[in-house]
Amino acid sequence: MGGENDGLRAYHGKRDFRRTGEPAGDGPPGEGGRPRFVVQIHDASTLHFDFRLQVADVLKSWSVPKGPSADPRDKRLAVPTEDHPLEYEEFEGVIPAGEYGGGTVIVWDHGTYEPLSHDRRGRPVDFAESLAHGHARFRLHGAKLRGEYALTRFRGGPDRGAGEDAAWLLVKTAGGGRGHGTPDPRRARSARTGRTLARVAAEDGTGRERPAS
Repeated sequence: MGGENDGLRAYHGKRDFRRTGEPAGDGPPGEGGRPRFVVQIHDASTLHFDFRLQVADVLKSWSVPKGPSADPRDKRLAVPTEDHPLEYEEFEGVIPAGEYGGGTVIVWDHGTYEPLSHDRRGRPVDFAESLAHGHARFRLHGAKLRGEYALTRFRGGPDRGAGEDAAWLLVKTAGGGRGHGTPDPRRARSARTGRTLARVAAEDGTGRERPAS
C-alpha cells in the first residue's frame, strides 16, 4: 500500500480490504484541535469494548473486556491492540466471518479528550511520551463518557508494544465529573445511528465480498 503509515503496518497486515468494510487509513492526517476518542462495542469471538485515543495520526487502541466504567472504584483491564487509522472512529458495521476480528461493531461513544499528564513539577508532558512511560491522564468529552480517566500499564514495558504480556488498567479518577455506567452491550445503542448490535448485524451483515479497488 503506497505511502503506508508505519504505525498502521500491523493493522494493514491483518486485513483484506477487498472483503472488509473497515477503513484502510488512506485519509489525510488529523486536523488541529482537540484529539478524538472513540469507544466501540465489538461482538467478535468475544464480546468486548474497544477504547481508542487519537495520538498524532493514529488511534491508539485497547481491548476492554468489561468496558469503561464511570465508577472510580472499578479498575478495568485494558489490553493494547494494534494502532487503527483515524477514520476508524466512524466505523460501524459487520466485519465478515473469517476476517480478523470478524463480527459486528457499533460506535458506543465518541468525542474529544484533553491530555492531563504532568511531571512531578507540574509541567505538561507530551501525551505520547506519557503513554510510553506507562501512565497517562486525560479528560473525556463524549456523549456518554465525561470526566477524568487514567490509563496505567501494570504489565509489559514500552518495548513490548501490544504483545501478549502487555496489560493496562483504565480507571476513572475521583472528582473527574459524572457519566453513564457501563451498559449491557447487547442493549446499548450506537452514538452515531442509534442502532443496537443486533440491528447492525441484520442490516449490514450481508457477508458478501467487497469488489477489489
